[in-house]
Amino acid sequence: QVQLVESGGGLVQAGDSLRLSCVASGRTFRMYSMGWFRQAPGKEREFVAAISWGAGSTVYADFVKGRFTISRDNAKNTVYLQMNSLKPEDTAVYYCAADRRYYTGTYLRDLKYEYWGQGTQVTVSS
Repeated sequence: QVQLVESGGGLVQAGDSLRLSCVASGRTFRMYSMGWFRQAPGKEREFVAAISWGAGSTVYADFVKGRFTISRDNAKNTVYLQMNSLKPEDTAVYYCAADRRYYTGTYLRDLKYEYWGQGTQVTVSS
């Protein structure tokens, strides 16, 4: 069983930046595909970004390209989501997800992730 704990959310103004972190339990974090998703009130959960085991492959939703960056530090069992130029429409609960299967590219986006965190709230005011 893998436990994921997100942090770093908060209330910011449009144009500001935030960095979300997700710490995973387990010794084999480096072998997890990792993803970030979000869910806004009244909307379905949507894919944001994902990264492969060795960080050699990343994929982003079109609406965050050029603004968000996903990265990972396997020594710290942590995946990050750097969010710049935040917009009010980025307001949502952001979830971290993990999966033990190895995928790259768009497969990371479509993967049915095995493990999920509890989420962290990001609120962007205009």
